[in-house]
Amino acid sequence: MHKHKDQRIGVFVDVQNMYYSAKNLYNSFVNFGKILEEAVHDRKLIRASAYVVEAGLPDENNFFKALQEQGFRIESKQLQIFAGGHKKADWDVGISVDAIKMSKQLDVVILVTGDGDFLPLVEYLQYHGVLVEVIAFEKTTSSKLIEQADDFFDLSSNMKKFLIKGRPAGKFVKKTPIRESMFR
Repeated sequence: MHKHKDQRIGVFVDVQNMYYSAKNLYNSFVNFGKILEEAVHDRKLIRASAYVVEAGLPDENNFFKALQEQGFRIESKQLQIFAGGHKKADWDVGISVDAIKMSKQLDVVILVTGDGDFLPLVEYLQYHGVLVEVIAFEKTTSSKLIEQADDFFDLSSNMKKFLIKGRPAGKFVKKTPIRESMFR
């Protein structure tokens, strides 16, 4: 897909999906700042939202703060725990609604997730003239989502750039500065 500097983009990150994909595939953490840089690619960033779940884990607030410092708007919700211990925490509907609401101001929606549940969203956006890019790990991404997207970027293609092996005690990620030119 051709990317040009006049494209207005919105980035919507399914943090839980990416966290567990990196953990299960590579026993690593995701470098969300580098993903945002790759997604923007010198285009006009209108909004970058990271969808997180508050689970009361140690240092999660530091992680959320680091995401904000990297340029993300944080959307959060509490982990739901049901009788019997079942836990639920997904943002599929929230991400979809936000992407649809923003779509009139965007030329490109970038979904950072491998979740095939987003296929109807991709089809809806494309039907309404919005290009859709997906950024995720190919091994954990729905093949139908990859097929339907206008462009797919496999984070496994450069693991040094997009993954963080281990982490210093008490810290989630190092701050990756975002160039001001990315927010024109």
